[in-house]
Amino acid sequence: MVALVWLSRVNYLLFHSLVELFAVVVGTCLFLIAWHSRHRIQNGYLLFVGMAYLWVSLIDLVHTLAYSGMGVFPKAGANLPTQLWIAARTTEASALVGGAFFADTRRVRPGLVFMGYGIATAVLLFLIAIGEFPDCYLEDRGLTPFKKSMEYLISGVLAAAVGLLWKRSSSFSRFSFRLVLWSIVLTIFAEISFTFYISVFGFSNLVGHIFKFASFFLIYLALVRTAFEEPVKILFAELKRREEDLSAERDRLQEALSQVRTLEGLIPICAGCKRIRCDEGYWQEVEVYVRDRTPADFTHSLCPDCAARLYPELHLDRSNRTDPEKGES
Repeated sequence: MVALVWLSRVNYLLFHSLVELFAVVVGTCLFLIAWHSRHRIQNGYLLFVGMAYLWVSLIDLVHTLAYSGMGVFPKAGANLPTQLWIAARTTEASALVGGAFFADTRRVRPGLVFMGYGIATAVLLFLIAIGEFPDCYLEDRGLTPFKKSMEYLISGVLAAAVGLLWKRSSSFSRFSFRLVLWSIVLTIFAEISFTFYISVFGFSNLVGHIFKFASFFLIYLALVRTAFEEPVKILFAELKRREEDLSAERDRLQEALSQVRTLEGLIPICAGCKRIRCDEGYWQEVEVYVRDRTPADFTHSLCPDCAARLYPELHLDRSNRTDPEKGES
């Protein structure tokens, strides 16, 4: 950080280019990891954010080339890179808040997210190219109200992303969660810093880029470095969550098994009416007692002995009609 600040005083264009290119490299690496692991990654946050960050990196690259003094777009002035900055940060903020909705699920279609952000990026770049994107910086007045409003709006969206991620912290490892969270917070600080600068080479602009560098450095530590150095370690706590799901399923099975086992052992039953005394001390019918403790249910009929005792006339009539010695059928 000290070296970057010193470099900004020696050659601001070089400082700006290094910071922006570092963000471009980190964002591209994040996309490559997410894309080539999309069939194995179980966390929707990394999938969603990874698909979007390639396009964020693309806009940041164009922003770097268009910066005042680079000479790539000599007639553009300071308005073009400022417009590209707003386009990149809007795309990034939408990716971070959108990914937070999928942090605890894998129901993400990477190809669809990739195409959606690609189309959105093409539209933004086209509007900027034809001059239909609102002005963000005017040489005689500095930052426009639109640019400042967008910075505050982007900060609000990023704050919402922090809140959503906080509720889904169990979907991340503790290490990754803290770094991702602080990365978003630093991005908010960067956006606020960019609402104060008067010149694209001013102090507030410098502070904003320092915050951006720190933000992407934390993303690098949380996601990219871990993926390269510890490929066996899951970035997000998928194994832990699966273990918790298996534990919960085991508890449900044990509970069901314990309900079945309540019929084992000594069961107090009346010798006369055959009712069973339950744990609460009440006497219940056998079918009620069994039905409350097992998945079984009862149907009612009469055995031959009970039929003869309760309905003797019907039993005798049936016996006469089926007695083979009388030769009757």
